[in-house]
Amino acid sequence: MNLMELNVQCFRAINDLGKQYPELNPAFYAIAEYTVYALALCALLYWFTRDSQNRMMVICATATFVMAEVLGKLAGTLHSNNQPFAELANVNQLVQKAVDNSFPSDHTILFFSFCVSFWLFQRKAGILWMLLAVCVGLSRIWVGVHYPADVLVGALISIGSALTVFLLLPRFTFVHSLLSFYEKMESAILPVKPRSKGL
Repeated sequence: MNLMELNVQCFRAINDLGKQYPELNPAFYAIAEYTVYALALCALLYWFTRDSQNRMMVICATATFVMAEVLGKLAGTLHSNNQPFAELANVNQLVQKAVDNSFPSDHTILFFSFCVSFWLFQRKAGILWMLLAVCVGLSRIWVGVHYPADVLVGALISIGSALTVFLLLPRFTFVHSLLSFYEKMESAILPVKPRSKGL
């Protein structure tokens, strides 16, 4: 059995679950399509806590995503495959999508970039973020738009990028200088109200 046959077999094992348990399809559709909005909202909430550690975390996550996307596009030039629904028969397709190169999965890259970065900064809460990233990756297979290899490679690229950024970016003085400058400008426009003392 070659790798592509194994890839297809793993895809069938996961995607066919949607036929066996159709009551779960709406949940996996929602995870595959709408959790990206929750991720964006959470990143904004972390940013506007005005906590420097949280802001460095969001900066690292964003830089990780940019780095992983670039590496993902490079990987896509070395190997390409269309979405499973475009190549295979009888796919449980829940998401309508234009046919293009689905290798690696952009959704997986996005979620693993942010969720691994959040986990590196916040180990306890980060476990939940990692579970979310895994669920999103599985959901993209469940709804028929990615092969397991698309998801696995996207996750590996993001994990490597997150570790690299986490180890290097916070050490750069100019990053802290830019963040400090931004926070001064922010405080001038939106000053933090002092807490009132109890009587």
